[in-house]
Amino acid sequence: MSPALRSLQRWLVSSHRWLAIATCLLFVAWFASGLVMIYVPFPALTGAERLAHLERIDWQAVKVLPQQALELAGVQEFPRELRLEMMAGEPVWRIRERRGWEYSFSAVDGELVSGLRAEDALRVVNAAAPGVQPRFIETLERDQWTVASTFDQHRPLHRIALDDDAGTELYVSSRTGEIVLDTTWRERFWNWPGAVLHWFYFEELRGRRELWRQVILWTSGVGIYVAVTGLWLGIDRLRLRKRYPTGKVTPYRGWMAWHHLAGVAGGVFLLTWVFSGWLSVSPPVPWAGEPDARLIQQGLDAYAGNSDARFALNPALLPSLERLDAREARFEWLAGRPRIVITDAQSGRTVLDADTGAPVTYSQEQLIENARLLVPGANLHEATLLTSEDAYWYSRRGPRRLPVLRVKFDDEHATWIHIDAATGAVLGRMHAGDRVNRWLFDALHSFDFAWLRAHRPAWDIVMWVLSIAGLVISVSGVVIGWRRLRAR
Repeated sequence: MSPALRSLQRWLVSSHRWLAIATCLLFVAWFASGLVMIYVPFPALTGAERLAHLERIDWQAVKVLPQQALELAGVQEFPRELRLEMMAGEPVWRIRERRGWEYSFSAVDGELVSGLRAEDALRVVNAAAPGVQPRFIETLERDQWTVASTFDQHRPLHRIALDDDAGTELYVSSRTGEIVLDTTWRERFWNWPGAVLHWFYFEELRGRRELWRQVILWTSGVGIYVAVTGLWLGIDRLRLRKRYPTGKVTPYRGWMAWHHLAGVAGGVFLLTWVFSGWLSVSPPVPWAGEPDARLIQQGLDAYAGNSDARFALNPALLPSLERLDAREARFEWLAGRPRIVITDAQSGRTVLDADTGAPVTYSQEQLIENARLLVPGANLHEATLLTSEDAYWYSRRGPRRLPVLRVKFDDEHATWIHIDAATGAVLGRMHAGDRVNRWLFDALHSFDFAWLRAHRPAWDIVMWVLSIAGLVISVSGVVIGWRRLRAR
C-alpha cells in the first residue's frame, strides 16, 4: 500500500471513530423511535376523523346562498374551496382562498365567524361530540402538537378535553370555529419516544423552521459520512476466503466484532435510511425544477370551466337536499357546470347539478376529454383507470380513493394527475421530481413497496429485522465509543 493510501486509511479510521462516538447515539434514537412510529404516527386530523366531528347539515336553516357568501368574502376569483358545514348547530360557509387563507361566514345571517372565545369552542365541541362533557383546558398559540405552520391561520387555538377513556383532546380554531386537530393520550405519550425524537420535533426547535432544517441536514449529513466510511472500512477488513489466523472473518472480538459484522450486514440499509432522511428536508432532484404555479392554476380553471367568483344556486333545491345525510357540501365547477358534491357520514359522495338538483355522473371518456385542459400547452398521451392501489397511488394514513383515473402529459415536468372517477375531482398531481422522491425517500425510508404493504406483517418483520440490525450497529458503537473515552 502506498504511503498516500496508508495515510488516507488512517484518516478515515480516525474520523469514523470520533464522529461515530457522537452519531451512534443519534442512530440508536432514530432506529428505536422509528419502530415506535410504525404503530403510532404523529397526531393529525384524518379525513375520517374530521367527518366524524361534523353534524348533519340543516338545509332549512340556510338563508345565505353561495353567491352571497362569495361576495361577503370579497374574493375576486373562485376560491380553492367553497363548502357548507355545521358549526355548533348552525350552518356555516367555509371559504378557502387560492392563497390558502380560510374564512367562515354564518349561512343564517352572513356574520363573519371570528374571534371565538372559550365558551364558543365548548359549544362547537358539544355539537361535534354529543354525549360527552367537554372541559376547557387552555387557549394557546402553539404547543408540541400544533407547531406546524399549517395551523398559523387558525391561531390562537382552544384546547378542549373530552375526558373519555381515550383521553381525547380537540383543538378548535378561534378564527373559523373548525376542529383542526385531535389527539389521544396514547398518541401524546408514544410520540415523545416516537416522532418527536425521530424528527427532532421539539416545539422550540421545530418552531424555527430554517434552524430545524439545518439541524436535520447537518446531523444526517454527518451520519451519511459515518455510514459510508464504516461500510468501506468494514468490507475492507472482512476476510471471507483468506481468514485471519484465528479462523474468523473479522479481526475483532467482543463488541468490536459485533459492530464490524453487523455493520457489514446492515450497513447498506443504515446508509439508505440516513440518506433518505437527509432527503426529507432537501430537494431530491434539484435539476427537475418546479412547475409554474400560475400554469397549474390556469389548468385547474380550464378544467373547472370557470374562474370567476360566481355560483348561482336555485334556493328551491335546498329542501330536497334534506333527504341526504349530508355532513359536508362542496360547491364547485366542472366543465363549465356548477355542481354540489355532498359527502355523507359514511364518506359516500353524491354529485348534483346546482341548477336542477339532478344526479350527475361522468363517463371515462368525458373525464379524459376534459382532463386535456389540465396542463396548458401539453398533450395527454396516456389515461389509465386504477381500480386498485399501485406503486404511486397507495394508502399512507388512510385509504386512497378508488377507482381513479390517472392521466399523463408530455410537458417538461412529465406531469401525472389522479382524478376521482366518480366525481371528477382532481385528487393529486405528480411531477418527475415527485416520482423520484417516492423512491429515494418513501421507498428507502419506509420500505413501502406494494407487496410488503399488502402482506402485513411481512412488512413489519422486515422493518423490525433491519431496525434491530441498525440497533446492534449503533449500540455497539456507543459501547465502543464510551470505553474509548473512558480510557482516554
